[in-house]
Amino acid sequence: MNGIILYGSKYGTTKRYAEWIAEETGFDIAEVKKAKIADVKQYDAVILGGGIYASGIMGLSFLKKHISELQGKKIVVFCDGASPYEENAFRKIVEFNMKDELAGIPCFYCRGAWDPDGMGMIDRNLCRMLQNAVKKKDPNECEIWEKALKEAGSEKHDWTDRSYIAPIIEAVKQANDG
Repeated sequence: MNGIILYGSKYGTTKRYAEWIAEETGFDIAEVKKAKIADVKQYDAVILGGGIYASGIMGLSFLKKHISELQGKKIVVFCDGASPYEENAFRKIVEFNMKDELAGIPCFYCRGAWDPDGMGMIDRNLCRMLQNAVKKKDPNECEIWEKALKEAGSEKHDWTDRSYIAPIIEAVKQANDG
């Protein structure tokens, strides 16, 4: 099986996961914003990864736009974010993003990183505003992402872990075996 990993990454975490997956699978790798459907259609498997921003998965619009041209391909999606994995929160992300023609495509979560100093000005200011709003909430009433935002503060954190790619690799192998 030949494949490609398309990734959308603002700050490098998704790219790191895509590179790890490429090392394990031997698949090609490309930024989704530079991808051309004519090239992507030549592969048997397409893995798309993107950071989560405002509940959306970066780069998923490529898949939505070209899903009919990718019929018969094994497609897997992964996303990453600063929050720890929590089933209900992840289910909401999947329901929001993986609907209509994308429903049923396997989707996985990898924990990312937090680097306020590395953020662009707009993202940094939005995060500070969110942190200020969340700061006032009772910790017992906070959602998982709000707790993570409080805990992260202004310090740099890297929660990336190669073990997060195991289920992604397994999903691709199952497609190959099946």
